[in-house]
Amino acid sequence: MANDRATFGVDLHLELRGGTLRTGLMDALREAIRSGRLAEGVRLPSSRSLATDLGVARNTVADAYAELVAEGWLTARQGSGTRVARRAVPRRPAGTGARPPGGARAAAARPPTARPAYNLKPGVPDLASFPRAEWLKASRRALTAAPHEAFGYGDPRGRTELRTVLADYLARARGVYARPERIVLCSGFAHGLMLVGQVLRARRVREVAVESYGLGVHTDLLTGAGLRLAPLSFDERGTRTEELAAMKDVGAVLLTAAHQFPLGGALNPGRRAAVVDWARASGGLVLEDDYDGEFRYDRQPVGALQGLDPERVVYMGTASKSLAPGLRLAWMVLPEGLVDEVVAAKGAVDWMSSALEQLTFAEFLGSGAYDRHVRAMRLRYRRRRDQLVEAVAAHSPVTRVSGIAAGLHAVLELPPGTEPDVLRSAAWQGLALLGLDRFRHPSVAPALDGLVVGYATPPDSGWAGSLAALCRVLPGRDITDTPR
Repeated sequence: MANDRATFGVDLHLELRGGTLRTGLMDALREAIRSGRLAEGVRLPSSRSLATDLGVARNTVADAYAELVAEGWLTARQGSGTRVARRAVPRRPAGTGARPPGGARAAAARPPTARPAYNLKPGVPDLASFPRAEWLKASRRALTAAPHEAFGYGDPRGRTELRTVLADYLARARGVYARPERIVLCSGFAHGLMLVGQVLRARRVREVAVESYGLGVHTDLLTGAGLRLAPLSFDERGTRTEELAAMKDVGAVLLTAAHQFPLGGALNPGRRAAVVDWARASGGLVLEDDYDGEFRYDRQPVGALQGLDPERVVYMGTASKSLAPGLRLAWMVLPEGLVDEVVAAKGAVDWMSSALEQLTFAEFLGSGAYDRHVRAMRLRYRRRRDQLVEAVAAHSPVTRVSGIAAGLHAVLELPPGTEPDVLRSAAWQGLALLGLDRFRHPSVAPALDGLVVGYATPPDSGWAGSLAALCRVLPGRDITDTPR
């Protein structure tokens, strides 16, 4: 028989030390089981396979296995092979366990730290609604049609198949002026922003304007690139982009123009024009985060800011909200003069995103499955939004719901000074919630009390419970009434 270990099954790393081969093997197996490296139920290689790997006689392994079965370390059943036996975990002697700081009374006074029963944090879609069957069909078609070179090191801009269908989709659905050669694919919005931040720094940009309320991870990426931040104030018409004219050191501005995160409004048309005028006059760049632009409920989606001036706006989109963040699929539509610099930066840190996911998404998008999925989810999320608004109105008349024309979250504006108490109450109810203050830029004075409620996050089975838990913690609620 050929000595080919690839035919024998699983690999097992053991170090045999001292004594006879049989004794050394038994000691090594006992130690692997005792230390937890071999967990209960793990199937061991056949005696023939392990003997070949270790270079010992098969009878040596068979005898060692038999002895360990007799001792209770292993089990052996016909057709099931030899496995690690179930063993009781030794109890820790009384009095040796570590006590929480402050003793039992202090531990009881702290909010529970277990995984929350309900989750209304923003930023994640309903993952249970991911279109598995359609995605699998698209994956099979994409793999069947994929050229051999797709499995090699490709264009750092990403697969041309995806960039081509993306250009068509973005022009049709978001009003983006896009050509495939000006699209660069990346592994999520944060990855794209990191690359653009590096390019801005290399261009000697010193300062970037940001919205007063936004995601800290995004501002951290910009400061990590060596850029200073200048927050813009806001009012009922959105971010005050007219302030850019007085910011002499600002070379770029990051905006969520279609649906501001987290406050929820769309940028006023006059202020959209103002930011483009500033970019043209100053030579600056607008970084547009179109993170959930497909989900508009009460009227047609607001078109992308990029359509006003493709040479001054970097459009950045993602499949994280429309499909799932785990896909790590995002894209940038760049001004022509920026493409080579971004590609060079991307090549230095990440040559390209997964070609297989790109090809699958290209097939999914080009077949119309993506449009169908977005339309279905738009209806589902709109129903949830309406249920949220109705429940809050019934249980907490002092709470105003805003930012609901689009997106996957709503802002619940609370009476002044009540946000910390509501968040503490939510923690005790096992409800994961985030307050507005979490998203405030540190240099901006507190102005609003509120909650940022992600109504897309819970699966259908958890939506009613999450909504009921929310109503229980809102101020001015009627505790005898529960949402149905």
